Amino acid sequence: MTEHNSPHSPTRQILSARRMVLLASAAGLAITVLAAGPATYRQLAPSSWFTAAQAAESPQPNAGFADLVAKVKPAVVSVRVKISKPAKTASTDEGDSIPPFEPGSPLEKFFRQFGGERQNAMPHRRQIITGEGSGFFISADGYAVTNYHVVDHAKSVHVTTDAGKRYTAKVVGTDEKTDLALIKIDGHTDFPFVAFSDHAPRVGDWVVAVGNPFGLGGTVTAGIVSARGRDIGSGPYNDFIQIDAPINKGNSGGPAFDLNGRVIGVNTAIYSPSGGSVGIGFDIPADTAKYVIAQLKEKGAVTRGWIGVQIQSVTADIADSLGMKKAEGAIVDEPQADSPAAKAGIRSGDVIASVDGMTVKDSRDLAKRIGALAPGAKAKLGVLRGGEEKTLTLTLGELPKEHYARAETTDNSAQGDGVPRLGLLLATAGNAAGAGGKGVVITAVDPDGPAAERGLRTGDVILDVGGKAVANPADVRKELAVLRKEGKHAVLMRLKSGEQTKFVALPLGNA
Repeated sequence: MTEHNSPHSPTRQILSARRMVLLASAAGLAITVLAAGPATYRQLAPSSWFTAAQAAESPQPNAGFADLVAKVKPAVVSVRVKISKPAKTASTDEGDSIPPFEPGSPLEKFFRQFGGERQNAMPHRRQIITGEGSGFFISADGYAVTNYHVVDHAKSVHVTTDAGKRYTAKVVGTDEKTDLALIKIDGHTDFPFVAFSDHAPRVGDWVVAVGNPFGLGGTVTAGIVSARGRDIGSGPYNDFIQIDAPINKGNSGGPAFDLNGRVIGVNTAIYSPSGGSVGIGFDIPADTAKYVIAQLKEKGAVTRGWIGVQIQSVTADIADSLGMKKAEGAIVDEPQADSPAAKAGIRSGDVIASVDGMTVKDSRDLAKRIGALAPGAKAKLGVLRGGEEKTLTLTLGELPKEHYARAETTDNSAQGDGVPRLGLLLATAGNAAGAGGKGVVITAVDPDGPAAERGLRTGDVILDVGGKAVANPADVRKELAVLRKEGKHAVLMRLKSGEQTKFVALPLGNA
């Protein structure tokens, strides 16, 4: 028998000692371990070991949301509305609920995900649509927040509290652009209420949503903040908080809470092919809600500052074409005639980089900053023009009612000259029916070319190339050649698409 296999060998003693460690650790004992020989040892203390009995006796922290829910849930209400509309405009072949606002509204698709159900349909007569949503008290005297699309055009509004009491509410004011509404129950001063958070949540923070999904009332779900600054195409004044706490039809208008019981957002939309929660919900941020609700409470409507420009975000390609170091700011497609921007000297191609010294990140950021200012206020705009920084001061107007322009596609079969490596076929606009008298019209787009990849389409009219006006295809090719010779990597084109003007950057490396 070798020394290694001998029961008295140091190696076997060490292995036996290790087995003793495992057995002793299970019993929660301090043991002496034989390390290499009878004269060498060390003490192992079980400071972090617990027996089953000790673990049962030790106080455990509450890892759930029960305390939070008990605190905030009484302030959350179910909102039920009745809307009277002609049957021919209030019903569909599928029998779905119908939005209480005009077809084509940017929020119509979200009402269809959160709306109520149709009742009492009568062909060629008026019918009553019943919708359900959620809301929450923000004061003891009965002011409550919900969504615009829940109460707009409502014939009556009824609120049911968590305690089961039912009240009639009136609509104080609504704001379609942010999908927010303020309602009130009169004659009471003892409602439980919650407050908006003063701090924006971080991605990864816990969030608890409370609402009235499918009319069940008082339902609580939990998740995390998945993302911030989401643009879901509902308008220029919102950058939504994305959460994965399950929300469904009827949750619309309900609150989402942080772990301190503060409202971080108002549930307003879900992304779902089926209408049910798939873990992607969107909340109106608390800072937006606070601003809007304060105006609704004071005067029943929201007034916003207005400068009168068509804008778009500065992309990496646009920044490169303009020689900018960062893709930040909002580029002016076109100032509206007689608008505050036009009067202050804002031009097409200007990049608005700041408002009153605050950096503008993109077009939505600019819209929010201007919209948060009062009409009549003065604002200083930091502008980049031709590589130079300028400061322009203007007096804000009041945002007029918006008209949603629809881009019209021109069916144009006119032949013309091409820019093959950009994937474009061009013709002088004056020679193409419906293209107008200025610029160069796109008569064909290669679906596999860089122009198609960046959204150019047949019927678009090229007005400027690299800041130079163009009148025919030869002008376009000339300006492209100049820019390539100057070592530019991208070209900035100003286009007219339907009724809108916009900038598009195309890579010159492929031209």
